Amino acid sequence: MPYLRLLLLLAVLSLVSSSLSQPSPPSAILIDCGASASSVINGRKWQSDTDLISTGTSKNVSGQVLDQILSTLRSFPLNPSATRRKFCYVISVSRGWKYMIRSTYFYGGVNGKDTPPPVFDQIVDGTLWGVVNTTADYADGLASYYEGVFLAQGKSISVCIASNTYTSSDPFISALEVVRLDGTVYNSTKFKEFGMSLVARHAFGYSGPIIRFPDDEFDRFWEPYSLNSTVPNNRKLEVSGFWNLPPSRIFNTDLRANQVQPLEFTWPPMPLKNSFYYIALYFAHDSDSMGDGTRVFDVSVNGIAYYKELSVSPAGSVIFASRWPLEGLTTLTLTPTSDSILAPLVNGGEMFELISLGGRTLVRDATALNAIKRSFENVPVDWNGDPCMPKNYSWTGVTCSDGPRIRIVALNLTSMGLSGSLAPQVAKLTALSSIWLGNNSLTGSIPDLGALKFLESVHLENNRFNGAFPSFFGGVPRLRELFLQNNNLTGKIPSNLLQKPGLELRVSGNPFLTQPPR
Repeated sequence: MPYLRLLLLLAVLSLVSSSLSQPSPPSAILIDCGASASSVINGRKWQSDTDLISTGTSKNVSGQVLDQILSTLRSFPLNPSATRRKFCYVISVSRGWKYMIRSTYFYGGVNGKDTPPPVFDQIVDGTLWGVVNTTADYADGLASYYEGVFLAQGKSISVCIASNTYTSSDPFISALEVVRLDGTVYNSTKFKEFGMSLVARHAFGYSGPIIRFPDDEFDRFWEPYSLNSTVPNNRKLEVSGFWNLPPSRIFNTDLRANQVQPLEFTWPPMPLKNSFYYIALYFAHDSDSMGDGTRVFDVSVNGIAYYKELSVSPAGSVIFASRWPLEGLTTLTLTPTSDSILAPLVNGGEMFELISLGGRTLVRDATALNAIKRSFENVPVDWNGDPCMPKNYSWTGVTCSDGPRIRIVALNLTSMGLSGSLAPQVAKLTALSSIWLGNNSLTGSIPDLGALKFLESVHLENNRFNGAFPSFFGGVPRLRELFLQNNNLTGKIPSNLLQKPGLELRVSGNPFLTQPPR
């Protein structure tokens, strides 16, 4: 979203002004992309990404940067023959917990001063999170950040940079943060169906640097938002009981009407695309000014009732909508009720776009394919993250089924320069119809594929497979092609295979292989 680029400078200044001894948020994984070693930057421990990703190129950003974390990045060279490829950081997490993910991008002209910044996709697990466009940021000398909240559905979360056809400039990433959230935070969202992508998070009536850790225990960014027609309240309040655990500091200021009259303002400060949004608004009342009066008002969004007769107390209140449709500019109106003595006010707000989750490869298939990956050498660079999803970003050579149960149905890594061996876990890919691994340098025995009842075509020719000729192929009911020529197989070809109707069998070039007498 465009607003995210405007205030990253304030976030950096906020970091610089913090105590250098401040620790990182609890359960936070901070990754300095492209860095050669771990370091402590502004009191926070950042780790190098060298052990988290095996592809891409580390680059240094020339010239002065606002923060040390922006001085390096990891770039992912485009491949003209494969325009849609993803490059994933796979991060160990705790299954069933929600995580805030923040990605930061500072282009710095690393693809050439005359080369415009890239536009590309970012992906979490099997879900297309959104499009990264740093063009306006680069023109202003600023970095961009994107923030989302996602449920860990397994023991790891993959965050992927994905090339597309938007531009011809190499995609990149500067920093990645993964922070575990408390169980109560945003708990009205159905995270097994949706992820959340941050649109706006503001401290109303506030005009200073971004409020973040340690004020916010999860290091969420609360940006300033003030209006000339409102009066900030600079008293400190004691608030409690908020599910989303906003920092108490956001209640030190507010937007309020000058009199007991409606307060109307545009928020967020940019138009929204047609979608569904999570909205949370935070309120607290200064007890010193409350006296015997009441502060009661109705809240509406674009003229539609959002909450009726909200009574604000010193302990604070939050009202939220888990799935609210919006498009274009959004107007919030706080209208005092007839018996309200005091003017309406609001202290903070958060808005996220809801993102429908894109599905995941069947866990058994993904586990088996990762075992195959470990047995291969020189695998394609995009063999990370979810093998099948998003649909346009499946792994090179992997074909997947449609529908709610996503299975791997074909492997085609012909002439890919593979070496190593074929792991026996390939037999657990029980939806496979074809295995094409010809023209590589694979060695070892051919694992038992007798459990693959849908298998129709096997191409293992021109490799270095050895061991006894597999006897199980005669029992694969749908097998129509079996190409095993130019390997080092030994023994006899089973007679049931030679007599199998409709089978095209090629076995020449195995010098130690014999055929049974006819």
